Amino acid sequence: MVAEAMSDNPSFNSITGYDKPENRDAYFWRDVQGTGQDTPNNYWNACYSAIAASNEALNAISKASDPENYTSQKGEALVARAYAHFMLVTFFSKCYDPATAATDPGIPYVTQPESIVVKAYERKTVAYVYEQIEKDMLEGIPLINDVKYTVPSYHFTRKAAHAFACRFYLFKKDMAKVIQYANLAFPANNFAANVRPWLSYGSPVGGSTEIAQNMSSAKNPGNLLLCETASWAARNYARTIYSLSQNRLNSILAPIGINLNVYKSYSYSSTFYFVPKLYEHFVRTSINASTGVGYLMQSLLTTEEVLMNRAEALIMQEKYAEALVDMNTFISTRMTNYVAPGSNITEAKITTYYAAKTKDLKQAYLFALLDLKRAEFVEEGMRWMDILRHKMTVSHLDMDGNTIVLAADDNRKVWQLPSEVTLSGLTLNPR
Repeated sequence: MVAEAMSDNPSFNSITGYDKPENRDAYFWRDVQGTGQDTPNNYWNACYSAIAASNEALNAISKASDPENYTSQKGEALVARAYAHFMLVTFFSKCYDPATAATDPGIPYVTQPESIVVKAYERKTVAYVYEQIEKDMLEGIPLINDVKYTVPSYHFTRKAAHAFACRFYLFKKDMAKVIQYANLAFPANNFAANVRPWLSYGSPVGGSTEIAQNMSSAKNPGNLLLCETASWAARNYARTIYSLSQNRLNSILAPIGINLNVYKSYSYSSTFYFVPKLYEHFVRTSINASTGVGYLMQSLLTTEEVLMNRAEALIMQEKYAEALVDMNTFISTRMTNYVAPGSNITEAKITTYYAAKTKDLKQAYLFALLDLKRAEFVEEGMRWMDILRHKMTVSHLDMDGNTIVLAADDNRKVWQLPSEVTLSGLTLNPR
């Protein structure tokens, strides 16, 4: 919810919406206060809890009398540890830049189980964190054995690990490896058959609830990695003050002038428009209680992201014809009336559509790719990650119609560390 609110997707929608700090403060690029579900502080703590679990597993395996019987578990623990650190450094440090990564403050890379209450840590640098992520990831991937998993989508399978590597190298700007790991994730190049199947949803009897359940299902082929996480997002994301109006959503879902009409949009009171993606599992604190905790089965890595990451890497290598194939493969799964070649985008369509924004061919292709990605992942927070990578400026409208701007290099793009980490010797991010 924080990442989405900070992006250029939402706008002031209605004062009657839910007033949530993770929406309001994030929309105005203020540090979100509190430690509740869906706050940056909670995310920081949850990621380090996941890292601690990985470290405990690795420690137990190292001490086992038969560690060779836990090779696959070791691989998954290493990749899971790498993933959690990657997400932390993405949100709580400056985005990886080869020119500054060796001096930009990172986040603590924790590889040992904790045995004391308050331990001193170092942030070191973004470059150091990336080195450790890559080390864990490359060591872990070959060890993973998919046959160990009863429900593969809830584990780092080889495919999910390759998808993570694809994202990691996109941030690291190593385009050759982005393509390499995308191809390893889908060696048969069968992306179209393995995306989230919006074409099959039609008009379900269960409406938006049924679609949201399908979107978070382990049977959904597009969900390469699912994670159970405590969150109120399913009940809040569509009805906050700063969210999607009908016009804004319609604009996002028609990138490059193409109507991607498979996405099903719904509204509350014909005011708050949303694409159903999140379904809450409410767990009561006791059998007779009315209070409890909301959980989501959150999709962390998807087929669509791998496909579009490869397309972006091809664009950066100026392999435009190959990038167009990937972009049109995606489009073919997002239009109910798709007919090739007429429904496809072409270089001529791209350059014409973005002529007012740029005369540079590579930049025009990037605009097209990022707009397609924006449509696919609307309300999932992914747009913010692209804004970070490409150092985009973001503008929002407040309730009075005034424009406020977040500059490309604004310090507020970096989430603030929880204040209590100063007890461990860490320095907070500048403001």
